[in-house]
Amino acid sequence: MNAQGKRSGETAREYAYRMIREQVISLELKPGEAFNDMEFAAKIGVSRTPVREAVIQLSEESRIIEIFPQRGMRIAPIDVELVEEARSLRVLLEKQIAGMCCEMATEEDIKWLQENEMHNKLFMICHRELTYGMCQKLAIHYDRIRSLSVNTVKDNTIIEDHRKIIQFIAEHKKENAMAQMEKHLSRWQLNEGKFRQEF
Repeated sequence: MNAQGKRSGETAREYAYRMIREQVISLELKPGEAFNDMEFAAKIGVSRTPVREAVIQLSEESRIIEIFPQRGMRIAPIDVELVEEARSLRVLLEKQIAGMCCEMATEEDIKWLQENEMHNKLFMICHRELTYGMCQKLAIHYDRIRSLSVNTVKDNTIIEDHRKIIQFIAEHKKENAMAQMEKHLSRWQLNEGKFRQEF
């Protein structure tokens, strides 16, 4: 595990929450795997209490960690219904955001998008950071599937999708940007059969 260290101003609980979430998404913490809060706390250099608090928060807001009283905890298996629920929420929000960016993005924004992570920045351009934060709680289920697509199926179309979305935004092609965003967020369905077979 690559413990990155606490960020400036980050509490121990926030740090534990971020580290667990990142490792669930990256599949370092695998679906169905037992989760030992004491071992995890030792690995990231905090006490057990903030890890427990982070686990409870993740369990309540996204059901990504399952807690079994007196028996332990585990990383939730991938639930296709929750993945689809997260996808439909993201499509609803991010199509709209892509369309808004066609009208609001500056040349500087476009340059930043071409060099950095896209999704969060699109919400920032439209001054919808709170909406992004709300969406992220459920999106963890979808993000695990995206990791499988990139790491297991080697689906590089995700990167090409980003390039096309940014290009359409730069060209102020609202309908094209929105359509490409929906296509981008629906790609996991093409690989669902492969995931079921392998996992």
